[in-house]
Amino acid sequence: MDALIYTTMSGAERALRAQQVHANNLANLETGGFRADLELATDQAVSGHGYDARHLSQLRANAVAAREGAVRETGRDLDVAISGQGYFAVELPGQDGQAGEAYTRAGHFDISAEGALSVNGRAVLGDGGPIVLPAYQRVAIAGDGAVLVQAPGQQDLQPVDRLKLVKPEAAAVTKNFAGLIVARSGEPLPADETVKVRGGFLEGSNVSAVEEMVAVMGISRDFEVQMKLYRAADAMADAGNRLIRE
Repeated sequence: MDALIYTTMSGAERALRAQQVHANNLANLETGGFRADLELATDQAVSGHGYDARHLSQLRANAVAAREGAVRETGRDLDVAISGQGYFAVELPGQDGQAGEAYTRAGHFDISAEGALSVNGRAVLGDGGPIVLPAYQRVAIAGDGAVLVQAPGQQDLQPVDRLKLVKPEAAAVTKNFAGLIVARSGEPLPADETVKVRGGFLEGSNVSAVEEMVAVMGISRDFEVQMKLYRAADAMADAGNRLIRE
């Protein structure tokens, strides 16, 4: 009975945390380029002598949904969507002062007064690090990720850098505590020249509101079952105590 209560409360805690995962997905339904978190759980044995019959349910909400989001045309030169699988690379400041990399599908780029290309406040990475543009009249991004500028007084667009585009396996990336996509290995991912982009388009979130709502309802029912089991285990424990007293 004690083991049943232990396992039941662990399952109830997993259900509550799983609801948080799906609630966060729903909250980012309209966030451009957002990748939905996947709610995964595994069983975990309790360490220590005499605990063989007790198990915990451990939530592993660190997988990222790989499906593509809806793409819409904007006509803006600095709006870019990835065709198929892949990510843009952005700069991620490290705690030790060393810059690392994070990855995103958000492609609403901005240019600072100094010519630095950024997305959501993070520097966009190219072949040689953060992309900084020279003086220009117009900027465009080609299908292979090449960044083109039209210099003042010139008629043609000339390449000045190239977006770093990566294409990792789904299991090779996760989200850090800030919600940014990073490599599980902690090392920068290699550029992949097969990744293509579409200028003048933006990708939305890949969250499905219907799927998330169905998941939340299912988790709510799971939680109710766990609470019924808890009450049943409590009643059995109480009955056992009465037998011992008598």
